[in-house]
Amino acid sequence: MDNQIRKLQEFIDASSYTVVITGAGISMGAGIMDMEHMSLVQTMQTSMEPMVRARPEHSYKLLQKSFLKSMFVTGPSIAHRKIAELEKRGKVQGVITTNIDHLHTLAGSQNVAEIQGSYAINRCSGCKQQYNDVQIWNQGKAPRCPSCNGVILAFPIYAHVGTYDPDYSKAGELMRHAELVIVVGSKGMYGGYFGNIRSGAKVVQVNPKHTQFDDVAALNIREQADGVFGQLQ
Repeated sequence: MDNQIRKLQEFIDASSYTVVITGAGISMGAGIMDMEHMSLVQTMQTSMEPMVRARPEHSYKLLQKSFLKSMFVTGPSIAHRKIAELEKRGKVQGVITTNIDHLHTLAGSQNVAEIQGSYAINRCSGCKQQYNDVQIWNQGKAPRCPSCNGVILAFPIYAHVGTYDPDYSKAGELMRHAELVIVVGSKGMYGGYFGNIRSGAKVVQVNPKHTQFDDVAALNIREQADGVFGQLQ
């Protein structure tokens, strides 16, 4: 085991309340690219409400190629699964993520704050009925409302990439209790929840790139998430 990863293992073992913060980098191991690697046109066609509502099947096909196949076929990455395992063993108390792919929950994590929502939070564009089930995106076609046949939109679409308030509040509460914060594949602090971090909490960053977390991290591991979490016990 690498010396830095061994140090991370020691931090985890010594902590009684560990919170993991994740961004796009953790999902690259599942085949989901971050925004920098995606076509601007395709991103607009799958994320802008007027375009999705106008051509739902076209949008769905694009999502299948760029996103849904990775969610439901490739599935969660090594890092997602290890974080879920650590939570089950009582070594991780919660996850905060800006990702909308729901992969932490699909991997088995229970206490997840999806602060920008996800494809597990959905609403009919017509009658506004909620359909909070990620599996409606795993049926091979664009989901439609059984009540009015309206196009069903995921939270990031109908909220225009806003924050999901219940989980944003949960994120702040997790940070208030954290002794150890592990930041994985996230580029920035994304708002005020990070400011709630418990005094004296230790921060570790896992990211091959330099980010806003560099200066607050006690340990910066410049590696991909799967390579690091695959070595943890």
